[in-house]
Amino acid sequence: MDLPNRIVITEEGPREGFQIEPGPIATADKVALIDVLSATGLSRIQVASFVNRKHVPGWADAEAVVAGFNLRAGVAYTALWFNDSGLQRALAFKEKLTLAGFISLSASEPFALRNLNRDRAGQIEAMRNYVRAHRQAGVPIAKIIVMAAFGCNFGGDVPAAKVVETVSDGLAIAREAGIEVREVSLADSMGWATPRRVAAAVGAVRDRWSDLRIALHLHDTRGQGIACAYEGLRLGVAAFDAAVAGLGGCPFAGQPGAPGNIATEELALLCEEMGIATGLDIEALIEAGRLAERIVGHRLPSAALRSGTLAALRRRAGA
Repeated sequence: MDLPNRIVITEEGPREGFQIEPGPIATADKVALIDVLSATGLSRIQVASFVNRKHVPGWADAEAVVAGFNLRAGVAYTALWFNDSGLQRALAFKEKLTLAGFISLSASEPFALRNLNRDRAGQIEAMRNYVRAHRQAGVPIAKIIVMAAFGCNFGGDVPAAKVVETVSDGLAIAREAGIEVREVSLADSMGWATPRRVAAAVGAVRDRWSDLRIALHLHDTRGQGIACAYEGLRLGVAAFDAAVAGLGGCPFAGQPGAPGNIATEELALLCEEMGIATGLDIEALIEAGRLAERIVGHRLPSAALRSGTLAALRRRAGA
């Protein structure tokens, strides 16, 4: 084992969760959840998507949400965008948001063709333009994201060699632009990850680039999410994306109704029981998850919302 002493969790529940909900979520409710999450010890919260309002109506109110939440010291608030239009919208909030772009490439060409209408060459050219626009705007490129890093509903299994090829494409784009990227995030966009696939992909990237920091973005589509997180921890991965209560999911993955990201409070609980620091108040996270559940009006996947923490049971047992 190569367990980290501490991990950083990027909370994506507000952004990823509210984009996939079928009914409209009130702006005030989105703001309320962000403010509650800000008090749980999280250091990074992704709060909104500046994306096409027609394609992702759940984030038609991105500007109102970003304007509405309260800044808390020590928390970096981020947002997501995919093109120059989204970048310009985000730049209007540069005093409130921590702005950073990323080089995003799919390891599955069928996924990219279906959702982006781009083959491998098309993805590379699009990212060259994306990086150029960010450099002109003075917005840093923080990392490479490999979508569909473990498998694809439209293309099947994705071998680790394809992940390596995709990371290589991303690093080449960065070199051409004269920038250095030190982190790569392997994203389980459609819930194909298993511990074995995580080990293969992480190992292959590390074998090729030992100095790259690896992060994991895991979905619990088929109930494998927390097992995959454990495998990542076992391999020393120290950065994860998660979503409070398991909010969210990929709206373009062809799996309507499937669970979304691993639940933040469940990942934090796993780490706490393994002696890995997160800096998070897990009981406060659970309460935030219950608020999220009330906001969306239906049960969310997190088992921790039903059962609470082991620390609470220990206190009760010792009372």
